[in-house]
Amino acid sequence: MSRRLLTYICIDTSGSMRGEPIEAVNTGLRALMASLRQNPYALESVHLSLITFDSQIKTLLAPTPLEQVTLPEIVCPESGATFLGAALEHVVQAVQRDRILGNAQQKGDWRPILIILTDGKPTDLLVYSETIPKIKQLGFGNIVACAAGPKADASYLKQLCDNVVALDTMDAVSFSQFFQWVSAAVAQSSVSIGNPSLRTQLPPPPAEINVVL
Repeated sequence: MSRRLLTYICIDTSGSMRGEPIEAVNTGLRALMASLRQNPYALESVHLSLITFDSQIKTLLAPTPLEQVTLPEIVCPESGATFLGAALEHVVQAVQRDRILGNAQQKGDWRPILIILTDGKPTDLLVYSETIPKIKQLGFGNIVACAAGPKADASYLKQLCDNVVALDTMDAVSFSQFFQWVSAAVAQSSVSIGNPSLRTQLPPPPAEINVVL
């Protein structure tokens, strides 16, 4: 079995994402898939998982090879909290379950990737703060977080990872730019796997995406 690059995408589906924002996210995800499928290294290694979080945490797509992925249509409830802490707990359990670790008989999976998109801040702040160390202990190759729209609080995401970006608007153009950048980041990670001499670094984001310092 070839070594996998497990890529977990966590999407905020709280009530405020209902309507145009989540429709734009669905469009962006389809563009992400189309782009990744054009990259031979990504096709060989990336296994995509899609998780949504509001008042409930749902795995819409378990880790699946790119060529076998059929994207579900993400929908939002009319109202719902932003249980990002519970979503991270879910990711911890998923990685511990899904990831094949190396041993004397086999090489394990590559270091996984985590991508988070939210338009608010965690409702479950205690769980969120308690789960961050568990996420960091898992040794992700990259964690990328996006604070979308004017009500998103990037300061909480900065506690989780260094790679935090912000979108001023939540329309199709903005989300498309974000997912194109994510696609480039995932593809670059997969290329660096194919060429071990290359260091895994995120590509610079487009002008529409603001890096949170």
